[in-house]
Amino acid sequence: MRRDELGDLAVFLTVAEELSFTRAAAKLGTSQSALSYTVRRLEERLGVRLLTRTTRSVMPTAAGERLLRTLGPAFEDIDAELAALSALRDKPAGAIRITAGEYAATSILWPALDRLLPHYPDIKVEIEVDYGLTDIVAERFDAGVRLGEQVAKDMIAVPIGPEMRMAAAAAPSYFATRPPPRTPQDLTAHSCINLRLPTYGGLYAWEFEKDGRELRVRVEGQLAFNTVGLIVGAAVAGFGIACLLEVDMAAELRAGRLVRVLDDWCPPFPGYHLYYPSRRQPTPALALLVEALRYRG
Repeated sequence: MRRDELGDLAVFLTVAEELSFTRAAAKLGTSQSALSYTVRRLEERLGVRLLTRTTRSVMPTAAGERLLRTLGPAFEDIDAELAALSALRDKPAGAIRITAGEYAATSILWPALDRLLPHYPDIKVEIEVDYGLTDIVAERFDAGVRLGEQVAKDMIAVPIGPEMRMAAAAAPSYFATRPPPRTPQDLTAHSCINLRLPTYGGLYAWEFEKDGRELRVRVEGQLAFNTVGLIVGAAVAGFGIACLLEVDMAAELRAGRLVRVLDDWCPPFPGYHLYYPSRRQPTPALALLVEALRYRG
């Protein structure tokens, strides 16, 4: 294989993964026309069509799918070996891409990075805030941060925060005209503020547990939001009961702007974990960050 062919294969891999010349060009910092020329040159050299192009989409052909399955793991191994070379440096170096929710990014990741990065100027970190359950392998992230129960079983997961709890709460003004719920089933008689989930667009079914008994309740109300801040604001304004992570409402609960209910139905569960693929050896830079984030109680 000539050296220029390796570069052509890398271009094909990016276009095939992105399913778009536009997104691939942005990712590689070049033009769409340059990528199109490179892919055509590769197809002519191999004598097979690798991509099916229309005005709206790009899809791998059968030959392209086969090549994609081969190239993906091979280039991941190359990236891992190149990153591992930083272990030979005096200090770890390299880029780390992490996906996390906003609370974890601002309250856990950033404080650790603020302490760590000044001592390691050759480490670069990119954090993408995402409320969905991103496939970190498909999206080529080095690691992700999610609640422990959301981490896939084939991942290495490292706890980076304490156990957490859910909290159901409403403003004192809301309970001034109606009795608070005593069981999750009582919520059907209340106005509740729904959370629209980012992954599939459905409404979050409120989850409760007591004495080993688990309940999921579909609630109704005037309002639904896909952001935590708006839900908290609506609850404080008296529009109904909200059910969120306890940390999301901690300030309002302490100040008395929200009153908690169903506390005995909200047991603790595993908190935030940083996770990465078990078959991939973490780079020295990622290993350093893992140790800086590891929760030790």
